[in-house]
Amino acid sequence: MGKSKKSSMTPLQIQSMQTRTYESDYKITFSSVMSVFQDLGFTIDIADRDSGLIKASGTTDSTGWVYEFFTGYSATSQTIATATVEQIAKKVSVRISFTQIDKDSSVYGKEDREDTQILEYKIYQSAFEKIENAIFYRENAQ
Repeated sequence: MGKSKKSSMTPLQIQSMQTRTYESDYKITFSSVMSVFQDLGFTIDIADRDSGLIKASGTTDSTGWVYEFFTGYSATSQTIATATVEQIAKKVSVRISFTQIDKDSSVYGKEDREDTQILEYKIYQSAFEKIENAIFYRENAQ
């Protein structure tokens, strides 16, 4: 997934990109978001239907042991996905966020971590389309 270092987007624009509202059952929507995260390769860390919180971790990419052995330096990168599912009147609101976590460390004990919110519209659009399809499938499978 791509990431954006500096965003010129306003908080309202970010919220708009990260949020969709569905005319669906809360439980169906919650389950759909979880299954889409899993379909995208994430492992569900937290899924609390009462609060509506879903947190999932992507696989960790590493520089590899050979690079670390010869340079004394290692780097890892991981994407975290979070979602908040909320019942609002007769609709269900879903807000998702993707964050890339980059960690660097050296044999000398120096460690750096950078968390960068992913702000690419196409990524969110694709995720919401998959959620909508999952909702449709679950509603019509009953």
